[in-house]
Amino acid sequence: MLHRFSKFVCGSTVFLLLAGSLVTSTESGLSVPDWPTTYGWNMFTFPPSKWVGGIFYEHGHRLIASLVGLLTIVLAAWIWRVESRRWMKRLGAAALAAVIFQGILGGITVLYFLPAPVSTAHAALAEIFFSLTVAIALFTSPAWIRGDEAVDDAALRWVATAATGLIFAQILIGAAMRHTDAGLAIPDFPLMFGRLIPDHWDGKIAVHFAHRVGALVVTMAVFAAAGHVWRHHRARRLLTRPAGLFVILVAIQLTLGALTVITGREVWVNSVHLVCGALVLATSIVITLRSWRVAFAMPRAASAVGAEREADRAAAAALAVGRPGLQPDRGARA
Repeated sequence: MLHRFSKFVCGSTVFLLLAGSLVTSTESGLSVPDWPTTYGWNMFTFPPSKWVGGIFYEHGHRLIASLVGLLTIVLAAWIWRVESRRWMKRLGAAALAAVIFQGILGGITVLYFLPAPVSTAHAALAEIFFSLTVAIALFTSPAWIRGDEAVDDAALRWVATAATGLIFAQILIGAAMRHTDAGLAIPDFPLMFGRLIPDHWDGKIAVHFAHRVGALVVTMAVFAAAGHVWRHHRARRLLTRPAGLFVILVAIQLTLGALTVITGREVWVNSVHLVCGALVLATSIVITLRSWRVAFAMPRAASAVGAEREADRAAAAALAVGRPGLQPDRGARA
């Protein structure tokens, strides 16, 4: 049940990401100029009849964020109560701290009139919180607990980790592009001002260009990770399924990125582009964590074997010096 609830929280966070992206895409960030109230009303009593225009997107985003925050409180408390793994309790607490800080950042964004650094940090923390919910859902799954996902492949660990890092960096560049109005700084696609390389530069063009280059780098990293899985672990569905989804999502993401420019940042295309990027990151995290599963299990196993051997040696030494009361099997080994 904890695993199912954690997946529900994860899915709710995807919906929250979509709501947040719609706020930015419709330029509704200051449609509600006060925080934490809504035009002086308590957020939860603001009349639906007044949910018009940009207020619908901004106020709706706040309500969905509040719901996700409540679900995260329940999730963290549930983990703290039933989980025996200490690091899982810390992970639940980290998710709760992230969603609280995210709400505060959202309020600061409104109160200080959408400063680009704060808005970008708000977007970045949203991705981090989503990643935490993905990790919790994975760590509470029966397959993870049984160790079915353990794969001893150092090359996969590093290629998957590199892909995850590159995807997150690309998301940060995309967030900076969205919040500095650089989305159409280069208005054509696939060329850039009719050339392969822009013939003139400013800050917005540089950010937009970096995002396009980042898309190519991420695509290569995704194909490298997925190709490694298909080549070396074709029989492991726990890796091949997310690897296949990985490639499909990246293809969709590239298409949406191109359409965002071609359509002049059409609202839904732009918003779904953000959500698809988050799903690419989530898929990469799943592959990465599954590839590291054995790396965390092996030290514990080695430690247990080492302790057993040390106990055997201690018992043998005790017998050698005339202490027959200490039996290897009943005393030291136990």
